[in-house]
Amino acid sequence: MADISKILEAIELGDANAADELLPLVYKELRTLAERKMAVEPAGLTLQPTALVHEAYLRLTKNNDQEWKSRSHFFAAAAEAMRRILIEDARRKNRLKHGGKFNRIDLDPAEISEVESSEDLLALNDALAKLSDEDSVKAELVKLRYFAGLTLEQASEILGISRTTAARYWTYSRAWLFQEIKRGESLSQT
Repeated sequence: MADISKILEAIELGDANAADELLPLVYKELRTLAERKMAVEPAGLTLQPTALVHEAYLRLTKNNDQEWKSRSHFFAAAAEAMRRILIEDARRKNRLKHGGKFNRIDLDPAEISEVESSEDLLALNDALAKLSDEDSVKAELVKLRYFAGLTLEQASEILGISRTTAARYWTYSRAWLFQEIKRGESLSQT
């Protein structure tokens, strides 16, 4: 853990070799986060956990202005990067040249499963932005739980709040997001 903090400090100071040293130390954890996230994503995603980890890592290390306060801060930033990548992918798939509103399904009937649309992910992202304006800690908790696949204990540690508070925030945030998404659906139908 101390090695990660030292390497993060070196990256902040502009050491080009430090980024190469960081990847082997954090890759396994980032890969686990990506696999958890991809496991709950709808079928038919073109992004694989490895690609998600690599893209998130590149985004995190290319910005030399970033100041990493701790290992927890780095992983919170990684969760945010993964969220943004998945949102960008969902938006790309919703464009007309990529099939727009058409649902993609496998032709093998044995493998056909109920597919969530990328519209659901975009609706969640919009609602999450509103929650962030209302309470940034609760929004961060959702990002860490939903997009990074962290447990309540892991997320509470990263956010520096008790597990009980995290559980209370998680319950509130899920209900708030559900109501906000439903409100958005009813407005779009009128």
